[in-house]
Amino acid sequence: MHFLGSLAWFVVDWGRACALRRPPPGRVFEEAYAIGVKSLPVLLTISVFVGTNLALQGYNAFVPLGGQRLVGMFVALAGIRELAPIIAAAMVAAKAGTEMASQIAVMKTREQIDALEVMAVNPLWWLVTPRLYGIVLVMPALTVIAIFTMLLASYAVATLQLGLNGAVFLEFARNATSGADLLAGIVKGFIFGIVICFVSTYCGFASTKGPEGVGQATNAAVVISSVACVSINYLVSQVLYG
Repeated sequence: MHFLGSLAWFVVDWGRACALRRPPPGRVFEEAYAIGVKSLPVLLTISVFVGTNLALQGYNAFVPLGGQRLVGMFVALAGIRELAPIIAAAMVAAKAGTEMASQIAVMKTREQIDALEVMAVNPLWWLVTPRLYGIVLVMPALTVIAIFTMLLASYAVATLQLGLNGAVFLEFARNATSGADLLAGIVKGFIFGIVICFVSTYCGFASTKGPEGVGQATNAAVVISSVACVSINYLVSQVLYG
């Protein structure tokens, strides 16, 4: 509860510092590149293998029931609604979230945050705002990329390895989902991006000075962000599909 209260006040302080102020010029796209492009290789790799496993496990589950044709439906529902947004969030938290926390914690150790205050530059505006805008820009896109990569990998395994009919796979996948499911995944990505940014930057600002404090902030950022995203995913799914 103490953490949640401190995080809430951190968000309030950020809102006060950044009200009616534009983000630092030029830094938003730098952060978007650092968060999105640098997270893309690991996201694509994980999405491919999750997609292949979805097809394989779905096939093994439906074969005894004679429902091989349902693999496309299973992959589409699981991938679009749940797995792709969570995978994107987990990879970004592990890659970008830890970088946010460690960079800010190192700046605190080197007293660079104090230097910003001496120069009359609000640290919350300078350090949090571009990262927030950057992650909000790229997280929905990364979620969509994860969705289509997962579906493509599943389709390849289903048709080339398991011998299923590709047209039937796509038909069941299309009939089981709609544009609203894709939109829901994008909305989840947007929410997860905000959560990851605020949790990670807060961990950096709240860290103790020294190497140990940097390590603790980095570890806390990825753990808390991942748990928060999984928990929020359930709540959003309950609202959308409950």
